[in-house]
Amino acid sequence: MQSLGKENHSFVSEFILLGFSSESQVRIALFSFFLLLYLIILLGNGLIITLIYMDSHLHTPMYFFLSILSLVDMSYVTTTMPQMLINMVCPKKTISWGACVAQMFIFLVLGIAECVLYAIMAYDRYVAICFPLHYPLLMGRSICIKMVTGCWAISIAGALIYTVFTMRLPYCGPYKINHFFCEVPAVLKLACADTSFNDHLDFILGFTLLLVPFSLILVSYVCIFASILRIHSSHGRLKSFSTCASHITVVIMFYGPAMIMYMRPGSWYDPKRDKKLALFYNVVSAFLNPIIYSLRNKDVKGAFLNVFGNRRASQ
Repeated sequence: MQSLGKENHSFVSEFILLGFSSESQVRIALFSFFLLLYLIILLGNGLIITLIYMDSHLHTPMYFFLSILSLVDMSYVTTTMPQMLINMVCPKKTISWGACVAQMFIFLVLGIAECVLYAIMAYDRYVAICFPLHYPLLMGRSICIKMVTGCWAISIAGALIYTVFTMRLPYCGPYKINHFFCEVPAVLKLACADTSFNDHLDFILGFTLLLVPFSLILVSYVCIFASILRIHSSHGRLKSFSTCASHITVVIMFYGPAMIMYMRPGSWYDPKRDKKLALFYNVVSAFLNPIIYSLRNKDVKGAFLNVFGNRRASQ
């Protein structure tokens, strides 16, 4: 009887993703909304990558990191949204055990990469504003490539630890995940074993991968604000403050919900709240990044006119 009550995860063939709502009309409305949002995210981030690749004026460290961020955002939402959209229109909401593991791992790799990228981009702005004369030396091509390589190495290592220690646990039926994708806290609620070790591990990883980069970003922007205050032109100060404030808003919208999700005790689990929080750092941040970081930028607007204006002129 005990073996029936506590099945090992090796016998789990699939999970059921409960998603958002069981009402058909609500699901159709949500499907339309999220499909449109997904297409906008792909279009906006894809446009940024195209412009940065095609316009030589944007071949700078700042735009190199922006192109990586856009690529991460496109991949990030693609790990969750297509599955969520399918489950909204199909009665069968299952995901195989292997697909759940893969989704969890890829989602974590991309999520951690975004955490580290935000910190790298804040450091890039810090060097550009506070040490403009040393910028070419401190942010050379080889250094930028090493930063991005380190970012991916940290992301893969962190995601591997999260995934292995989550999926090694035994899971009990019914295998219903009260979420729209296989996220660590939601999956852990199905474990028929003590998860206190996972709670401690998740807090340590959250501190290392979330709180440390976030603290570095805040320190960078404090230094940037101090430099901005020394600008004599009030118009220049206002413009710089506006740009920095927009960046910090996006960062807080990403890090805030992620820290609540991954640094809180397992007893604080609330599926309705968690699904909303996940939308913030998975979908909303990917939607806002092209607008905040790029489309409001004069250089990107100029690149758009150069690339597509020249193409129309040649035709």
